[in-house]
Amino acid sequence: MTQDLLEAMNGRAGHFLLESGHHGDLWLDLDRLLVSAADVQRWAGGLADLLREHDVSAVCGPLVGGAIVAELVAARLDVDCYYAQRFTSPTEVSYRIPAGRQEELAGRRVAVVDDVVNAGSAVGKTRDALTEIGSRPVVVGALLALGTRAVELTQDWGAELTALATVPSNLWDADDCPLCRDGVPLERPGPA
Repeated sequence: MTQDLLEAMNGRAGHFLLESGHHGDLWLDLDRLLVSAADVQRWAGGLADLLREHDVSAVCGPLVGGAIVAELVAARLDVDCYYAQRFTSPTEVSYRIPAGRQEELAGRRVAVVDDVVNAGSAVGKTRDALTEIGSRPVVVGALLALGTRAVELTQDWGAELTALATVPSNLWDADDCPLCRDGVPLERPGPA
């Protein structure tokens, strides 16, 4: 399964500037992950089976990739599906639950679902948006988890990270990056 997911995203090693601002040694083309509807449905079904034991009544994913996977997971679990919208300003990125859906989510046990979790910023900010409206995020589900930071982040909330596959990956704050210290050129990959 792990190799299947990595091949779908053209994973490659190197020195990369990630959207979170961190530096990492693995680049994944997340947009390619969602190209094959049959594969995404199969992977989301496997993730849903892993999440079933958490007895959630809703699934919420950060737009875009996480929300697509969340919808398929919710369908398999036969629960409601929601999404968190991404907002950017010059100084920060935040996620919010649409105003018209907030009341519906209050008090509910929710699985936060994403396609890939690395630094955990999208799932963390989705979790923050859910708790602000009174939801109870109890588990984070991902098709692929990279490294250990996401596990540590979810444990800090008192939740569990459940992933279909896990891949070792290093993630550093820009000031602490050993690849920068070693003079390895930094790549800024992005959409073509």
